[in-house]
Amino acid sequence: MKPLSSSWISTVFLAGALCCALTAPSVSENAGARPGSTFRDCPACPEMVVVPEGRFMMGSTGGRYDEKPVHQVTIAKPFAISKYEVMWDELEACVAEASCDNGPLTKAGGDNGWGKGRRPVIELSWHDANKYVAWLNSKVPGKPYRLLSEAEWEYAARAGTTTVYHWGDTFDLSKANNSNKAVPVGQYAPNSFGLYDMHGNVLEWVQDCYKESYDGAPTDGRSVSDTPGCLRVLRSGAWTYGPRVLRAANRYGTAPVDRMRQVGFRVARTL
Repeated sequence: MKPLSSSWISTVFLAGALCCALTAPSVSENAGARPGSTFRDCPACPEMVVVPEGRFMMGSTGGRYDEKPVHQVTIAKPFAISKYEVMWDELEACVAEASCDNGPLTKAGGDNGWGKGRRPVIELSWHDANKYVAWLNSKVPGKPYRLLSEAEWEYAARAGTTTVYHWGDTFDLSKANNSNKAVPVGQYAPNSFGLYDMHGNVLEWVQDCYKESYDGAPTDGRSVSDTPGCLRVLRSGAWTYGPRVLRAANRYGTAPVDRMRQVGFRVARTL
């Protein structure tokens, strides 16, 4: 899709499940890289899910120009993704150590007046998300946290499926937050990788620079090159958006300094 602006994104209106068994989370050295296993590297760290290696077809033949060409991507090794979008409870541990801020001091401290706790963080820029990543890396040296690449994000959202959403081709309000505000994480069934809210709730920053097509895109899961000043990619679709925007293939580009009430993030870790 075309690059977004804060004013455009705030005017978008509402348009008309599988689960795998997971082990109990614990502080872990490696989690054994067992697909489906969960772990925490520290008590304040996000709960992580190990995602298996695999291949998938990225993009959509029926989507907009920036979702083409459809191309095969190979994820050669398992990696870990936060089970949920990063929550206020998690971010505030970083804020308490003065390594992160909590967004603008408007709208009840950046939470739009909805409350914090287990709701996904919002009003954070791409730069803010990377401050949190840097804080995680300072807490657990040698455990390389990062933002997901765009390819990793779509691979994780699809979770082995080829349909529009991880549950099928027809949107289902009972399976994703497409309402009037962000809600606490984990209220909808996870996909078959054990990941929650990969469709809906909030848009999620990923590492990549935005390009208007997939021409020349990496086929090994790497992020698109880091060009200073580039637009950054948002994935997922948020609570404000209609079903078409919540598709696994949908994507946006926006300025990395933007802070918006529809935007949060999740993290990845190399195993």
